[in-house]
Amino acid sequence: MKKYLLITLTIISAGCSTNEYKIEKGKVGKLNKEIKVQQLDSIFRNDSIVKRIGEGDYMFSGDDKYLIFDTNKNHLLTITPRNQHDKSETIETIEIVSDLYKTNKGVNTKSNFEMIKKNHKINSIQNTINNLIIYVDDIDAYFIIDKQNLPIDLRLGTEKTIKTINIPPDSKIKRFMIGWN
Repeated sequence: MKKYLLITLTIISAGCSTNEYKIEKGKVGKLNKEIKVQQLDSIFRNDSIVKRIGEGDYMFSGDDKYLIFDTNKNHLLTITPRNQHDKSETIETIEIVSDLYKTNKGVNTKSNFEMIKKNHKINSIQNTINNLIIYVDDIDAYFIIDKQNLPIDLRLGTEKTIKTINIPPDSKIKRFMIGWN
């Protein structure tokens, strides 16, 4: 009987820890679109939060950022609220820093472009000066990939349309972002 109880508890705890780092539409681990900045301290009460509150005047002020670290001092997430200096604001963006956070298809910060393409529907690709932004609406995500991965003729400028076939499959993710508008 004790053996079965131990097995059941192990399965339940494994399921809980998996959800703690699961990324899906409208959710990132313990966070969802409705969470307010003032709730972060209680949600991450066992972790550390470094609060970088924007400073400066009007045009020169930076965004508020909340960096989440686990008990082993590993950086997990960087959270940016919609507006500065307002703890009743909801979250606008989350940068996924730790590879513990994964989509239900296994995509994380250590994945490459091939994994994104194979496991999620790419809605659009934006060509910027130095990067490509890959939008995946089914998980509210966008992935930033360095244009240095592209063939030389596609690296310069922003006017060229980049398609999935132009991006080498082994291109690494530079940043994994969640955007909640």
